[in-house]
Amino acid sequence: MAETYDYDLFIIGAGSGGVRAARLTALGGKRVAIAEEFRVGGTCVIRGCVPKKFMVMASDFSHQFHTAEGYGWTVNASFDWSEFIQTKDVEIARLSGIYAANLGKAGVDLIHGRAVLRDAHTVEIVGKDQTITADKILIATGGRPWLPADLPGVEHAITSEEAFHLPELPKRILIAGGGYIAVEFAGIFAGLGVETTLIYRGPNILRGFDDDVRAHLAGEIEKRGIKVILGCQHSAIEKTATGLVNKLENGMEIETDVVMFATGRVPHVKDLGLEAAGVALNDKGAIQVDTLSKTTADNIWAIGDVTDRMNLTPVAIREAVAFHETVYRNNPQHFDYEAVATAVFSQPPVGTVGLSESEARHSCPGAVDVYVTRFRPMKYAFTGSDERMLMKLVVDAESQKVVGVHIVGPEAPEMIQLAAIAVKAGLTKAQWDATCAVHPTMAEELVTLKEKQSTDTSAG
Repeated sequence: MAETYDYDLFIIGAGSGGVRAARLTALGGKRVAIAEEFRVGGTCVIRGCVPKKFMVMASDFSHQFHTAEGYGWTVNASFDWSEFIQTKDVEIARLSGIYAANLGKAGVDLIHGRAVLRDAHTVEIVGKDQTITADKILIATGGRPWLPADLPGVEHAITSEEAFHLPELPKRILIAGGGYIAVEFAGIFAGLGVETTLIYRGPNILRGFDDDVRAHLAGEIEKRGIKVILGCQHSAIEKTATGLVNKLENGMEIETDVVMFATGRVPHVKDLGLEAAGVALNDKGAIQVDTLSKTTADNIWAIGDVTDRMNLTPVAIREAVAFHETVYRNNPQHFDYEAVATAVFSQPPVGTVGLSESEARHSCPGAVDVYVTRFRPMKYAFTGSDERMLMKLVVDAESQKVVGVHIVGPEAPEMIQLAAIAVKAGLTKAQWDATCAVHPTMAEELVTLKEKQSTDTSAG
């Protein structure tokens, strides 16, 4: 006789991936429960992409006001941090409510509390004296900010999660890190009038991105008033009567009101009871999964940032769909991680898809053709601004397929979504060139790039 469980599927973590898997499986007629220890919506909706984008948009108005003056407008504007934060929190609560309501409509039981694995089929809801059994379990707990625990004074620092709820806007901030979260928040605070310093231990920001993108963005954000210090990191943080003194390894001391660390995120696996359930971690501390997202326990799967494969919200959602198709529709499939577009909502923003020039030179069997243009967008040329846009195409010379597209400048994230379709489809440079331009636009440069960058020209 088959064993009877409380649920067919129990999901730990109600972020974007967990919610999608729950709804699909419940709509397919299975008994599903999902547990969330904080708020429904996860990192992206509650303390990530969505509130961050609101902050980016709020901070960019200062730049728009300045540009407007070049077009003859007289602008007298002020910003109210507390009013913005209140409005932002109301909207985030509304979105979280929609996620919760959609779970209810699909027939999913939502459990508010921290779920811990007791064995491969049993979870305990901590503090509620509640134990639940399930045939299958999906872990979708995401990631959390990382802080250097051994840094003296690190207890005075905040992470991106606290940055969404600062009681008041600081006058001075230092942000440690060089990834997308660091450069995005540097742009946010600088745009809101905060004296902003960005320090990063590496030789340039946005490690892993195309070298032309990294160099171009570093120059452009400095034009926005952000002080960038590279090849350096903290030795200590000291609290004084007037602020926080950032002591750097190069001997510099910088006093600010807030210190924010954006030095990476780690999978949220602490105290989940993974060992009791037979779920192993890989050498990076993420949950070990196979190509179909199954863990080392036969009835437990994991998706999203907790697996540290490709930490993007849309990817977690697609992994959830693949999980559902594999486990409940007898249609084994996995997400294709090739040519996934991504955006950095820095100021100016970045959009990128496919291979960087360096990656292409290592992976393409033959030569690589590179097309690069840097120009002043029409909007800024009119005002005399020296802000410049970067567009770059990376082409496999043998097949002539466009294998990488990289854009830095206004509306880059919107452009890259459509460019990603062409890259994913494997279109050739000739097919891009055969596409008629839309004039006058910035995007037309993508289909009018004719001059190849000479092979002896450095891309860095």
